[in-house]
Amino acid sequence: MDVTGTLIAYYLYCHRRMWLHANCIRFEDTSEDVEMGVFVEETSYNHRSSKYEQISFGPIKIDFYDAKNRVIHEIKKSSKFHETHVWQLKYYILILERNGVENVSGILEYPQERKTEEVELNEDDRERLREIIDSVNKLLSLDTCPPRIKSPKCRNCSYNDFCWSGEE
Repeated sequence: MDVTGTLIAYYLYCHRRMWLHANCIRFEDTSEDVEMGVFVEETSYNHRSSKYEQISFGPIKIDFYDAKNRVIHEIKKSSKFHETHVWQLKYYILILERNGVENVSGILEYPQERKTEEVELNEDDRERLREIIDSVNKLLSLDTCPPRIKSPKCRNCSYNDFCWSGEE
């Protein structure tokens, strides 16, 4: 299975969620939180449609790509899970680099918070991403779902009811 940006983010968020998503057990379609994120992405920067393009490249889908300046723009609803967003964007940069696109950088954008952040990829990040990708692949090879975690972030997760239903 190809490792997607979503799987990278979910791996950092919750191994169980990542494994379920990768195995086509998905609850995001009924999540108001996910729906709001899609709405923010689609409506925040309407003027970009002529300047930047949304691209799918192998296993990744980039919100907006400025090909002239080689900048990936990733739009998020909230900075609540900032670290996962940063690593997802670094993964996108890595994939473009591996496919011959040099000097790529990224910008994380939180339009509702009026925040932006530049993201670069360094050699330490590349090593960390190799470790993450290896771990993702190991988890995806499991025949059974990783155990649930008990965390405050579970409250708003679209998998919450599934994880805490008492079923294993």
